[in-house]
Amino acid sequence: MLFRPVAPLRRKGTQNYSFRQRIPADLRERMAGMSLVVPIGPKTARCNITAKTETLRISLRTAIPSEVRQRQGELAAYFEALFASLRSSKPIALSHQQCVALAGAMFRNWASTERGRTTAVESDTLKPGTAWRVVDDPFELPGAWQAALNQLPAPEEVIDPLEELEPLFGRLVDHALRDRGLTEIDKPSRALALREFLRALRDGLEVQKRQAAGDFSPPPEAVRFPEWVAPKPVVVVDPPKPTGKASDKVSLKGLHGRWWAEAKIAGRSQSTHDSYQASINRFATFLKHDDPQRVTNADVVRFKDHRIASGASLKTVRDSDLVGLKALFNYAVANGLMASNPADGVKVLRSKKTQTRPKGFTIEEAEAILRKSLRHVRTPTEKPQTAAAKRWVPWLCAYTGARVGEVVQLRKEDVKQNGEWWTITITPEAGTVKDKEVREVVLHAHLVEQGFPDFVQASKPGHLFYAVKGDEDPRGKWKAVKNRLAAFAREVVPDERVAPNHGWRHAFKTRGREVGIEDSVLDAIGGWAPSTVGGRYGDVSLAAQVKAFEKFPRFKAED
Repeated sequence: MLFRPVAPLRRKGTQNYSFRQRIPADLRERMAGMSLVVPIGPKTARCNITAKTETLRISLRTAIPSEVRQRQGELAAYFEALFASLRSSKPIALSHQQCVALAGAMFRNWASTERGRTTAVESDTLKPGTAWRVVDDPFELPGAWQAALNQLPAPEEVIDPLEELEPLFGRLVDHALRDRGLTEIDKPSRALALREFLRALRDGLEVQKRQAAGDFSPPPEAVRFPEWVAPKPVVVVDPPKPTGKASDKVSLKGLHGRWWAEAKIAGRSQSTHDSYQASINRFATFLKHDDPQRVTNADVVRFKDHRIASGASLKTVRDSDLVGLKALFNYAVANGLMASNPADGVKVLRSKKTQTRPKGFTIEEAEAILRKSLRHVRTPTEKPQTAAAKRWVPWLCAYTGARVGEVVQLRKEDVKQNGEWWTITITPEAGTVKDKEVREVVLHAHLVEQGFPDFVQASKPGHLFYAVKGDEDPRGKWKAVKNRLAAFAREVVPDERVAPNHGWRHAFKTRGREVGIEDSVLDAIGGWAPSTVGGRYGDVSLAAQVKAFEKFPRFKAED
């Protein structure tokens, strides 16, 4: 239901115009007691609504005709969205940009040198039962802000924002929504908003820590928060009644196909496709039917219990099975194929494993694998590309920290000489790269001396470590080589507590830190996301990588 706002009026005794709008009769009771923060040009104003308020009157704070028209339109859009939200039975969805904008006030309050933080905010965002204070001693302040940061989880460590972050930021999100005239947002939007509030708080504390140490330069984190743009009004339309025709129905496996047709265009990775497909196929096999309309919440719970009882790890069930089902059913609900998501609310406890050894290879284990790699001789039944993978991939991982899959998919054209340095380019064009970001990595001098560039130049065009014919899908061969490399490493390091392929990434980071290479440089080489917003600024050049590798010690594996 759209409405026509009253034209702006000029009150007696002032040159400024005012916005005026009657509150719809069906919403007066629900809006009584609201305290809204409404947009007035570049600023905001608070609008308090009581049980007796029938007409909203808000000063536009200007007499300039062009500004009057603009501010009148902004307020009209604001209240149209608010009224639609209140009338709608469906929560409003927010974009990622809107969630970041929503969290902007959190950052600005905590980054403020005026200490624009209320006691309520501070008490809400600290772990229950912890004692923490903002000290005044300038020598203690940096440590105090770091202590506050240490109390907060890193965003990438949060698995379920609704469960883990709601106690910390729930009230703040609700307050921010009310200030913008919104009542309820959907679960994906709320999870995203909670995570962005965590990021905003961490960024604000980082600014305070720098200021406590005497750095009062403009915070680079501030530029990432956009201006708030209200969501478009929700128009509630009754869903069409099923006709009973085959076109109205979709199978569980067909649901995955429908999702992928859209998700592929949106940039979802092939590995996500495969993971979701495996989840829905296992689920359909367990149910012994393929009809989404018959799926209940109890079915999903039984499937979860079945998977755990069958020996699947809690992490696999949580991060693979349930994530896939929830995503596909969310797509079905959003596209009118299902009335509700039967996987909503189904959770798996996070396991807390006791770490009894380093996650990465020890230097002795790494050098033992590299020694085996040097000595490997191709067997009569082994493909030359597989033998080459066993010879070079462990060494490349040891000196780059790259994921095994990223190295296995290298092509001849990805290895080239830049002036006096040899480099490899890890790119999504070759296959799968996490976050889909291209990075160029300098080859350690030890790899050049061993002859890796010579091997590449002598190779045929295309992939170095598996052969693909015509339009053949390379993923099967890519996975097969990764599996053979895992088995190859496991022959040397049978300890199940270290991952045979992923152990290289941990070992690379540890070895680099031991010789004083900055984490930001190691992250850029290995493809890790920066831990702070400030870390996303600037690039790690090839020259910076060369300097780092001059410090990086050689592995001693030659006889």
